[in-house]
Amino acid sequence: MIDFEEELKHYEPIMEVEEAEDAIHGKDLTDLTDLMREIVKNGGALRR
Repeated sequence: MIDFEEELKHYEPIMEVEEAEDAIHGKDLTDLTDLMREIVKNGGALRR
């Protein structure tokens, strides 16, 4: 039988995942809140 608690002690994330997280968190991405602020600021219309 697998002891999940013991297996989790040996877990180390792979580098690609950590690198991807850093790349994602390092970007200034537009999210739904940003879009809603832009719509309200422009009186209900998105400007391009």
